[in-house]
Amino acid sequence: MASALWRGNWITRTRIITGLVLMTYAFFHFINLGLGLFSPTAMEAMQEARHVITRNPLGIVIMASSLLLHPGLALWRLARKRSLRMPLGEAVQTILGLLIPLQLLSHITHSSVAHHLFAVRDDYPYIIVLMWNSPVIWWQSTLLLVVWIHGCIGLHFWLRLTRWWRKTLPYMIGLAVFIPSFALAGLLSEGRRIYDIFVEGSQRADLMAYFNWPTPENFATLRLTETRLLQIFLLLLALTACAYGLQKLRRSGRSVHISYSDGPSITAEKGMTLLEMSRSHAVPHTSLCGGKGRCTTCRVVIDAGSDGLPPPAPPEARSLAAVKAQPNMRLACQIRPEAPLTVTRMFHPSGRRKRAHASQGREQQLAILFLDMRGFTARTSAQLPYDVVFLLNRFFDAVVPCVISSGGHVDKYLGDGFLAVFDAAKAQQSAQAALRAACQIGLALETFNQTLQAEGDEPIKIGMGLHLGELVIGEIGAAGHAPRTIIGDTVNAASRLEGASKDEGVELMVSAAVLHAAGYATSDLELRTFHLRGVAEPLMALALRQAATLPEILQRSEP
Repeated sequence: MASALWRGNWITRTRIITGLVLMTYAFFHFINLGLGLFSPTAMEAMQEARHVITRNPLGIVIMASSLLLHPGLALWRLARKRSLRMPLGEAVQTILGLLIPLQLLSHITHSSVAHHLFAVRDDYPYIIVLMWNSPVIWWQSTLLLVVWIHGCIGLHFWLRLTRWWRKTLPYMIGLAVFIPSFALAGLLSEGRRIYDIFVEGSQRADLMAYFNWPTPENFATLRLTETRLLQIFLLLLALTACAYGLQKLRRSGRSVHISYSDGPSITAEKGMTLLEMSRSHAVPHTSLCGGKGRCTTCRVVIDAGSDGLPPPAPPEARSLAAVKAQPNMRLACQIRPEAPLTVTRMFHPSGRRKRAHASQGREQQLAILFLDMRGFTARTSAQLPYDVVFLLNRFFDAVVPCVISSGGHVDKYLGDGFLAVFDAAKAQQSAQAALRAACQIGLALETFNQTLQAEGDEPIKIGMGLHLGELVIGEIGAAGHAPRTIIGDTVNAASRLEGASKDEGVELMVSAAVLHAAGYATSDLELRTFHLRGVAEPLMALALRQAATLPEILQRSEP
């Protein structure tokens, strides 16, 4: 997966590299600004350390190249687009990216340009005083947010298919919220301090001399420079729009017919990828990686017209090989039809907006619990159907709330039992929730059996298997009738643990994986090794005669 992050043409790779350079600069710039919460000395010290890197000749070349190449290549990509239809996230990122220069040019002019032209000491206090008590401070605060949001969206689009990014996403979201908040708080704190000094006036002359404050003539030159830079950017925007319009006009006479076997037929411009054709005609077409050829969720079966397509290029061939695709499958983001095609989308939204994503599945490490009522067939063989259903519903009414109150849910009922899933952001939370549920089920069963005995009925016995591991979660079934469910080796292992509870004559079997994930050491617990049918590796598990005793047993282990 790591190598896949860098596949693509040189334009994409260059945009990623320059974007990472600018995002890194913004990160440390905002941290530096946030230090104003603590002291001006800390803020100044970090700025001087940053300037060692960013204001040496190599650093200047890298920063200047990134500032020119990143927006320049973005405009080039816009100019060459076949259609401006795009997913919402990509559209937001593009709009924010176009807004950045409108705000950033003023900041660069009165800081870096002023420093190089007039030897201005463009420390944070100097910049803040220039902006304070004017609309500029709001404009530049908005710039901070726009830059950060644009960068975070780009980073997410680049890394969202990697497993480690999905696992750390909650932490990344927290960091993404913290950084701009910290920076704006530091700006407010330092701004009030330094502006009060300027308003008071006793140190103003010394500070202006220290900053080498620009003269009115210098400011006039800086304002003219800012205007010229803005005009250049607006000219580039206009040229981008003209280039897009001219290409659109040139391609207007060239079209190709595409038929979707499970959807509409469209006529699109030649030269576009099939994915772009779908989007430009509002045909739902899934693509989790945004059309970069990495996720393969846009793949299609070529029902007719494959002879008119060139063979897959190496990047597409690698992606198709990774999913063991049939010879007549291609990636919609990589093929550019020049002749009529009939295709079938592998992941079709089926008219429901959420199905396209849920039906692809996701991997997550969760705890699951299998529960089965012992001797149910023998117990109910002589009962009327009404009595059988009544008993089951009474039993489920007693134990299912234990699952729900612990943070889990019943994935499916299995006659006289059920499969429960404990969906949580972290494996530790999922495991702890499952252990709580198992204990509460044991207690609820004791109460329920007391009620049955008071009614002159036999108590109910159960068996439970509790395990944790990687699950595939998604909508599985025919279109329009596909419930959310789970599959994977973990499900089979939990089911086999529940079956082993019958052989062991116990109420609960808890795998070592659950205990470890919940934070318990197992050295003082009586774990045994079980060779379960259909499970490749032996499984270490704890067998409990009564589930209600689980907390007492776990007290032997330090959390």
